[in-house]
Amino acid sequence: MTVEADGTGVAPRTETVAIGTAPGVTEVEAHGVEQIPDAERTARPLDLFRLIFGGANTFATVVLGSFPIVFGLSFWHALLATVTGLVLGALILSPLSLFGSRNGTNNAVSSSAHLGVHGRVVGSFLSLLTAFAFFSISVWSSGDVLVGAAHRAIGVPSNDLTLGIAYGLFAVLVLVVCIYGFRFMLLVNKIAVIAATVLFVLGAIAFAGMFDPSAPGALAPGDPGFLAAFVGSVLVVMSNPVSFGAFLGDWSRYIPRKTPKRKLMIATFTAQIATIIPFLFGIVTASIVATAHPQFIADGNYAGGLLAISPDWYFLPVCLIALIGGMSTGTTSLYGTGLDFASVFPRFTRVQATLFIGVLAIVGIFVGRFAFNVVQSISTFTALIVVCTAPWMIVMTIGWIVRRGWYDSDSLQVFNRRQKGGRYWFAHGWNFRGLGAWLISAAVGLCFVNLPGQFVGPLGNLAGGVDLSIPLGLGCALILYPALLLLFPEPADAYGPDGPRFVRVGPPSDRPIVEAGSH
Repeated sequence: MTVEADGTGVAPRTETVAIGTAPGVTEVEAHGVEQIPDAERTARPLDLFRLIFGGANTFATVVLGSFPIVFGLSFWHALLATVTGLVLGALILSPLSLFGSRNGTNNAVSSSAHLGVHGRVVGSFLSLLTAFAFFSISVWSSGDVLVGAAHRAIGVPSNDLTLGIAYGLFAVLVLVVCIYGFRFMLLVNKIAVIAATVLFVLGAIAFAGMFDPSAPGALAPGDPGFLAAFVGSVLVVMSNPVSFGAFLGDWSRYIPRKTPKRKLMIATFTAQIATIIPFLFGIVTASIVATAHPQFIADGNYAGGLLAISPDWYFLPVCLIALIGGMSTGTTSLYGTGLDFASVFPRFTRVQATLFIGVLAIVGIFVGRFAFNVVQSISTFTALIVVCTAPWMIVMTIGWIVRRGWYDSDSLQVFNRRQKGGRYWFAHGWNFRGLGAWLISAAVGLCFVNLPGQFVGPLGNLAGGVDLSIPLGLGCALILYPALLLLFPEPADAYGPDGPRFVRVGPPSDRPIVEAGSH
């Protein structure tokens, strides 16, 4: 095993590439989850900002922004809940940007250091399921808005055929971009960030004369259900940043290792705060719909209400928002899905895994929408996955702190090479400390989920209808993981030359990396 001067282990399987070179935008990306060669790590924190903001500056986020109004809050209370959720979510998310730049691989692979060589599949499946769900939601929501706007503007019929064509168009375009890979996806999001923002600003002009910020909500402070609605709104907004946690390494792995950590975290934090643009669009338009067409809010049909209040000249911008947003959200979701599938099943190349998962997801989109109509179920499923992802993010962040940001890149790749041993082998490839903290915290969170009409956990009604799933899941992880590290010290060789921070160590395990068939 070789070790760099800064203490970072380096996988011996590297390619010789001229310094400063990088594949072109239209060149199909060859790398999977193996460590990205330093010469090709030419992305910048600004690129990370574009990918995060582009993936969230979409109609799907607009729909999330409408939820506080749907829950009965007034504009000002909805805005307060949104800002609170954004800030909290961005703070939790920001440290997850550090792993990709440090280790040159995605966050699921980096989690080997804390959950074990085999336990890292938890991160892979969390991101796999989240990405699949968000890809489906982005295609459905964007397709519905596109067809609805085209129907209002030029009389295009709104039926299963036109919806199917719209879904297929989005899905295939997204799949093509993801097959080309990171740099093509970055180009798409560079365009999406600017274009979608301009279209949302046009929306401010379109709806300015209809908006009354003083309009009361269905619930006022002191009313039964107000606290539950406010907390629920905070958590809905907070779930948007949290949903990015497993994916940040997919993009930051192309950023040079020596990039200052503060720049990565600032890029991530500001990208999420910038999503106040689509969130605010959703709050304002939902407020107008609640006043002018309350039946749409009562039916939970925000998209229909948006089209009902939109001026004729704004139908084209709405279509463009749907198209651009569907592309940016879909690409950031599906790209990570293919990457993680390739990491769990290393026999697949990244392109093969992306193509396989993409085709499977497209089939699922059509079957789920037209055969079983599981759109609402997928939304609920996504919320539950986010509840499980939040404690995993806390385990990763605490792990970074106690490890002083030191990782052995060679040992992180053991699973992908079908090997055994290394610094992160622990107990047959499982680290019960990180796994136990995550599993218990996720279980507690699921027990306290309260999504009326969708899913209520066995303890979901203990707080008077307030959904405490994410706060309790985060709190449990914050307590359990450090406690387990203190009670059951990890082997000394799991840490770098400076040792751990805040915790004790046990004897070194001295497990060499060997081929899987070796004894």
